[in-house]
Amino acid sequence: MKVISTSNAPAAIGPYSQGFVVGNLVISSGQIPVNPENGEIPADISAQAEQSCKNVKAVIEAGGSDISKVVKTTCFLADMADFATFNSVYEKYFTSKPARSCVAVKTLPKNVLCEIEAIAEL
Repeated sequence: MKVISTSNAPAAIGPYSQGFVVGNLVISSGQIPVNPENGEIPADISAQAEQSCKNVKAVIEAGGSDISKVVKTTCFLADMADFATFNSVYEKYFTSKPARSCVAVKTLPKNVLCEIEAIAEL
């Protein structure tokens, strides 16, 4: 088991790691839309989805895999009304169409609009 740590994605804001490599899998923690360079969070769902996808990509790559090898994602939305907009960004990154769950939740960390976690094959 190997801990993933990269400056290309936001540092953990709690007692967890950015991800792990276990066997032939890379497992990312949920990635919220924090820009790792300046800590800023975009205002709208489109820009937040974009940043969350970039952060997941960075963690998966730091684990030695590629976003095209993602086999499962779990997506969290603060408002299911953002589903179509979120999907329009998500599909640009996850072109292999991994298995996915997408749920609306009451509140996300830092009051962001979305969060994405992923599992990829090495």
